[in-house]
Amino acid sequence: MRVGVLTGGGDCPGLNAVMRAVVRKGVQEYGYDFTGFRDGWRGPLEGETVRLDIPAVRGTLPRGGTILGSSRTNPFKEEDGVRRIKENLAKHEVDALIAIGGEDTLGVAARLTDAYGIPCVGVPKTIDNDLSATDYTFGFNTAVTVATEAIDRLHTTAESHMRVLVVEVMGRHAGWIALHSGLAGGANCILIPEQRFDLDQVCAWVTSRFKASYAPIVVVAEGAMPKDGEMVLKDESTDSFGHVRLSGVGEWLAKQIEARTGKEARTTVLGHIQRGGTPTPFDRWLATRFGLHAIDAVRDGEWGTMVALRGTDIVRVPLAKATEKLKTVDPALYEEAGVFFG
Repeated sequence: MRVGVLTGGGDCPGLNAVMRAVVRKGVQEYGYDFTGFRDGWRGPLEGETVRLDIPAVRGTLPRGGTILGSSRTNPFKEEDGVRRIKENLAKHEVDALIAIGGEDTLGVAARLTDAYGIPCVGVPKTIDNDLSATDYTFGFNTAVTVATEAIDRLHTTAESHMRVLVVEVMGRHAGWIALHSGLAGGANCILIPEQRFDLDQVCAWVTSRFKASYAPIVVVAEGAMPKDGEMVLKDESTDSFGHVRLSGVGEWLAKQIEARTGKEARTTVLGHIQRGGTPTPFDRWLATRFGLHAIDAVRDGEWGTMVALRGTDIVRVPLAKATEKLKTVDPALYEEAGVFFG
């Protein structure tokens, strides 16, 4: 059997660890051959491949990014996209596909399997941790670690100048990174997409913190919105899956806080720093286990499934179920963090 592998969507620490595990077990235990498709779904569309064997994945466990490259290509938005994918799979004698990605990449895999009979197995990847069928996705722990370290460093700068520092982290629809890093980093206010925030309340928390002779840190997810406002966009353009480009809520919030409280406020946007660089040990462990179980799913012919973490077990769930809704922050978890606001 020849198995194709692709990585789609944003890059994420741990992608190479998944491929390493898939190839090592697939070659050593099952005698499979592997073909890597370049740049997400663009690879099967255009027939762009690279050799994927044990030498190709050697030394990649601690390496960030993806050796296959990635993109946000949507084959259903391309002319004759499904036909081209089928032809290229046949041309390269690929019998099955392992798609490693988030909601969009796996959504494509689910549709290709269910509607067009292309055998796919999915591996969940997103630093946002917002796929509902798995307890955690690899990349999330690394993003939280990076954000927490940044918040730790910003505390001393904020206190030295007695100014407000607003830290903008990733999180389009789910505030997991903001919640975890904000709580771990001792933020004085955490704002997430799931809960619209009251700007007057935020300013009250900031003022309260200054009265205690401490400089506040405000952590805000890029998709967070005020009660009487809309999402802040970088521009009006969208990608092939219809997503707008976010970023800017941190700068907007800092200006509002400064104008309303009279306290100097600055913004730090962590951006792609959160998704770059070497994965944490936890993400290497999780990504490796996902890879080992994904190739087992291929062996068993479990098409249209995704590997997922449940407790400490790796299970298989339907791809369609895994992508039907996002996993968002439970209001009870956010309420727990509220003890430390202000």
